[in-house]
Amino acid sequence: MKPTPVVLALCAAGLCWGQAPADCKPNPLNVPEAKYPCIFPDNRVMYRVIASNAQSVRVGNLNLTKGPDDVWSGTTAQPAVEGFHYYGVNIDGATVADPATRTYFGSGWWNAGIEIPAPDQEFYQPKEVPRGRVSEQWYFSKVTGKWRRCFVYTPPGYDGGKNKYPVFYLLHGWGEDETAWFNQGRVDYIMDNLIADKKAKPMIIVIDNLNAVKPGDSATIFAGRGLVPDPSDHPAPPPAARGGAAGPGRGPGAPGGAPAGQGAAGRGGRGMLSNSAFSEMMLTDLIPMIEKTYRALPGAANRAMAGLSMGGMQTHTTAMANLDKFAYIGLFSGGNIPLAEIKDPAAFKKQVKAVFFGNGQLENSAPSKAAVEELKNAGINAFFYESPRTAHEFLTWRRCLREFAPLLFK
Repeated sequence: MKPTPVVLALCAAGLCWGQAPADCKPNPLNVPEAKYPCIFPDNRVMYRVIASNAQSVRVGNLNLTKGPDDVWSGTTAQPAVEGFHYYGVNIDGATVADPATRTYFGSGWWNAGIEIPAPDQEFYQPKEVPRGRVSEQWYFSKVTGKWRRCFVYTPPGYDGGKNKYPVFYLLHGWGEDETAWFNQGRVDYIMDNLIADKKAKPMIIVIDNLNAVKPGDSATIFAGRGLVPDPSDHPAPPPAARGGAAGPGRGPGAPGGAPAGQGAAGRGGRGMLSNSAFSEMMLTDLIPMIEKTYRALPGAANRAMAGLSMGGMQTHTTAMANLDKFAYIGLFSGGNIPLAEIKDPAAFKKQVKAVFFGNGQLENSAPSKAAVEELKNAGINAFFYESPRTAHEFLTWRRCLREFAPLLFK
């Protein structure tokens, strides 16, 4: 059987068959010289794909049409929601990442990515300001019995200095890993800009992988998608096509996805989406390693913890069980902490300097808004933020980080 040649995004491989419309600008995440996908001024997106022997090609819910030059093309009917989105190309039932863009790990896949311009995007763009550094750090976990990797942001001035800094532990969502916050989330640009504007204090940020299990325990909840064989005894239903699927970073209004307002609401309950193994690993292995390896200030007053989606739920689990270890708690689309859950509000008020809940406007924000009002009425320093026009996706969480970081270590 003759194989189906698949080349995506045209000029990336030196083959060019038609120029993009003048007003359709290449996706900022495209590889060098790739013209497609491109973004129109109204945020509609055009895709072009080579799959000459294919019977069908689509991106999310967008069916592409094959032209006389064997190039499959299509443009979204509606503007995509601003911000970062994962996507994939489905060719005769097989979903692949578009090699015309950089790849990002999310929802259990390596995905293509697209960045739709946002009116406030300057806060997560690189600027001519003093720059911090993101470094890779490996360490052995006695709790999991494995080597683990985290990424550590150190602020401008850390290298060559002597000062010690407070530490902010920041977690990704389900199906993502420790690369998410500095790739998709742009944590270093956001923090460099906040620190340069004197809106946030210089701090160390530790971005670990929340997928932690003890030896012998099941790790299927953290498994990638589309694996053969399925690692579970009870395989989940096949996932929706990438680009329109629900999950972290796949908010409604993603290019080729469901229209805005039709995606999943913010996740509420924690259940199996958080685990005690991570908490134990964090307290036994991660924090001691950070405080030994880096110039980190010890003690609860110098520690914050936050996470997005499942990472917010893990933050909830870990921090609420260890209020003597963390003075700042942030849940980004990760539920909330109702007053009824706090056994001793007076003690909580003394221990926790700030608690923050954030959601996208297209998520279900009502429970978190109500929880903040309850906490405020009890004298607890609580904050709520709602990201305009976004859902369960990275622009929501970039904005949450922008709002949460200035509250820390005052």
